[in-house]
Order: sequence, then C-alpha cells, then structure tokens
Amino acid sequence: MKLRWLGVSATAAALMLSVNQASASSELDLAKKSGCMACHSIEKKVVGPAWNDIAARYKGDAGARDKLIAKVKKGGKGAWTDVTGGVPMPPYSPRVADADIEKLVDFILHL
Repeated sequence: MKLRWLGVSATAAALMLSVNQASASSELDLAKKSGCMACHSIEKKVVGPAWNDIAARYKGDAGARDKLIAKVKKGGKGAWTDVTGGVPMPPYSPRVADADIEKLVDFILHL
C-alpha cells in the first residue's frame, strides 16, 4: 500500500512540474512577444535588471505587485539606476494589455 501512495505522489509531483513548466513557457512567450526580453532576462542584467534580481528585491513587499504593474504600464526610472546607468523603462500600456502586464509581473515576482 505504501508503494502505491508513493507512486501517486511521484505522479502528482511530475504533473505539477509539467504544469509549472508549461506556464513558465507561456509567460516567457508573452514576454518575448511584448518586447520585455529586449532589455531583460531572467538570470542576468541586459539593459534592465535580471528578473531574478527584481523578485529578490521585492520579496516580502506587500505592495510590490501594484508598484511593478504601475511601473510597467507607465514606465519610469530611478529604482534601478545602479544597474541601468539611468536608462529609463519605457511605458508598455496600452501597447501591452493590462491583463498581460499583470501576468508578467506575477511571473517575475514568483521566480
């Protein structure tokens, strides 16, 4: 009986990993289509900060989601000057739908 439950648990874990990978792939496709990857990457600075660095900076900040959604929509500068050298982030709204901006910010914050 224990062996059967172990098999079920392993199958459930593999399914969750597969779903998470598919979701991440979908979010990365959206990021590429939206132009995000021209200035960002997940693991290293390009023009803007790495998304892993953004997730780390805002970890535990209850207002981070709303701040970042507003930043992506309106653009801005100053929060990452040490990384960007003062290059501003351009506004992405209305070119990128608000719902897509929210998906991308959620993806970044959950890295």
